Amino acid sequence: MQKINGETKITGIIGYPLTYTLSPAMHNRAFEVCNLNYCYLPFIVESENLKTAIEGIRALKIKGINVTMPHKEAVIDFLDELSPEAEIIGAVNTIGNNEGHLIGYNTDGKGFLRSLEEESYNPSGKIAIILGTGGAAKAVAVALAEAGISEIIIVGRSKKKASIIKDALVNKLVNISISTLSFDGNLADKFQVGDLIVNATPVGMKGHGDLLPVPLELINKRHFVYDLVYTPQETTLMTEARKRGARVANGLGMLLHQAASAFEIWTGILAPVDAMRQALVLELESRERAKNARKKSR
Repeated sequence: MQKINGETKITGIIGYPLTYTLSPAMHNRAFEVCNLNYCYLPFIVESENLKTAIEGIRALKIKGINVTMPHKEAVIDFLDELSPEAEIIGAVNTIGNNEGHLIGYNTDGKGFLRSLEEESYNPSGKIAIILGTGGAAKAVAVALAEAGISEIIIVGRSKKKASIIKDALVNKLVNISISTLSFDGNLADKFQVGDLIVNATPVGMKGHGDLLPVPLELINKRHFVYDLVYTPQETTLMTEARKRGARVANGLGMLLHQAASAFEIWTGILAPVDAMRQALVLELESRERAKNARKKSR
């Protein structure tokens, strides 16, 4: 069990709400394994209090903070510096405090690439189809460009929404083809040549039913379908894509590795990824048991 004293370095996460964050379980386990006098806490911060909260990082000498919805973009205005990835993406998920100098990072893309490595999947030279136009979609696009993807096709609810991401990236990412399409456009031709399919929409999350982001007939054995959703761990898209011969993965790997990257920014040492993975899985299993117990008690 961690001992808190006057030398304990504080880290944590800000967002609203934070009911379901899995980050404390991963990071506190990592600090324990590495015998570091750190702790990780959730801080519920509403939008109107964001500036004050960031000032508090300096005042309280908090070592580092993760940033989640709805603050990933708004927080940029209150930071001193951005990493190259965060600047291109236009969103921050990690803040490092260097003696009061606050640096914003985006580790989502790096986490995505590390999870692909674990799957022994090399995106270099391939064609990626990214479903969605939010911050996660942009982070994945930037990471894939850095990994040597040959072409990115961004699919949004409207071609205009997809074009906004394209316009934000096209002048910053060289030697890569970026095209856009709406969900009601001609997806079939793109899926015939696409290799990596990334679902960066909330479709598939608990509460969204059994909806699918794209028609199943578009998916076949040439595809690697990566669903950024991780609750549930097996989405309908994954189940059905696997039946059609595609390789599949969920977003747990990305969640794990973006956290590991943040840990390394704050501590300067390699993250104990296996211990963090174990803590993540145990936390998810514990929550599932608690949920089932509540159902039985009704």
